[in-house]
Amino acid sequence: MPRVYVHYYRSWGPTPSQKNQYLMPTTPAQQWLPVLLQAVLALVIAAALVTLSAVIGRRVKNRVKDMPYECGIEPTGDARERFSVKFYLVAMLFILFDIEAIFLYPWAVVYKQLKMFAFVEMLIFVILILAGFFFIWKKGVLDWAYSDRDSRDTPAGRRLKTEARYELQERRAS
Repeated sequence: MPRVYVHYYRSWGPTPSQKNQYLMPTTPAQQWLPVLLQAVLALVIAAALVTLSAVIGRRVKNRVKDMPYECGIEPTGDARERFSVKFYLVAMLFILFDIEAIFLYPWAVVYKQLKMFAFVEMLIFVILILAGFFFIWKKGVLDWAYSDRDSRDTPAGRRLKTEARYELQERRAS
């Protein structure tokens, strides 16, 4: 049988429940005030840092400083170059799997309370995620080693084949 401790409070002071009544926010304005203060503080700090860097920082204008920085490599090509669809697929898959990983955290928090039910549910969840991963792997979405640009059956792909054929004919003729 658990022990029950009874505390006797002196009669001249407020009880602990009366103390908490004054400490806990009760109105929406009191509840949101810390959030508002934190947002204002973040904006003030961000504005101060940007202003200080603009005021204190040196301004050196030359050709090298005006060039775009690309990981230490000389920039080549046009900035408006089209990306392969695979880039966007990989980006979407990253977001998808990243969001799926977020669902593992609440599960880990309540795992002991739900016991075997939570384990089975998460096992099914992970198996479905892995099935999707292996599906996209087999489809070649993650394979960046080859380019199917010339073998597409699209008007642009046919145009590339036609231009290559005319080029070959011109070489043979000359």
